Amino acid sequence: MTTFPHDLLAPRHWLTWASVGAFAGLAWLPWQTRRWLGKHLGNWIYRHNHKRRAVVLSNLRLCFPTLTDTQHEQMVQSHLQEYASAMLDYSLLFFRTRRHIYQRTRISGREHVEQAIAAGQNVILMLGHSVWLEFAPVAIGQYYRAYGSYKPFHNPVINWLIARSRLQDVEFVVAREEGMMKLVKALEPGRLMFFLPDEDHGSKHSVFAPFFGVPKATLTTPARLTKLGKAVALPIMAFFNPAQGGYEIVIGNSLADFPGKDEAQNAQILNTGLQTLISQYPEQYMWVLKLFRTRPADEPPIY
Repeated sequence: MTTFPHDLLAPRHWLTWASVGAFAGLAWLPWQTRRWLGKHLGNWIYRHNHKRRAVVLSNLRLCFPTLTDTQHEQMVQSHLQEYASAMLDYSLLFFRTRRHIYQRTRISGREHVEQAIAAGQNVILMLGHSVWLEFAPVAIGQYYRAYGSYKPFHNPVINWLIARSRLQDVEFVVAREEGMMKLVKALEPGRLMFFLPDEDHGSKHSVFAPFFGVPKATLTTPARLTKLGKAVALPIMAFFNPAQGGYEIVIGNSLADFPGKDEAQNAQILNTGLQTLISQYPEQYMWVLKLFRTRPADEPPIY
């Protein structure tokens, strides 16, 4: 999958490669400098990208209703600073060694994985959409065999770069279109599956469950995967600790009584597990996503 396709050298891709070359230089800057640049880029997005800012603000007003308007705006700005900083730090994934990244990465909650493996259980890591999520497979790949699913990017150059990066950390990836069974069949104790469960994929294969107290279309797929794979489901999130200048990968407690027979209850357990992790660094969650695009029939649209 990561063999270099020579058609990516065609003239129509030269502008992308020029941008990639400029992006590569960021990987050798001190982290404080990238952080400074990320904050300024985030502030620019806050001032000029009105659509993205509006989505973030709508999400935060729903999920944090007790905050004032001023606090909401401050959180929007903080989030976009984190979002931009993460985009710049992704240069490390593409162009620096994994050893360099490992030196700046800490995992908490590994004992939950170790306990499951010691008990001979399969493990599914329910990876939440923080802006730093790509650093989670890097950290896990240092210690465990892992795999997951992916959605191809439209730009073939970027798609190749991301695939090359990811396959340094996982054994393989499966396109979403290929279905669940490939994911389930590959499960075995000691080989961990990554699954991203928290986007709004519409009403099909979803039920409404509270997320920060708001009804959210939540996939039933995670529960089915866990049941079919006879697995333990562990929520996981990647964050950046600005005090230490490093990446924190947090693995939460296994989802208790998951899956049960009630799909809505399963979805609520999943959302609660992710919400517990999000609350550690709430501004670093991917609030730019249209998390509440699908609404209950009696509720007005949000965006």
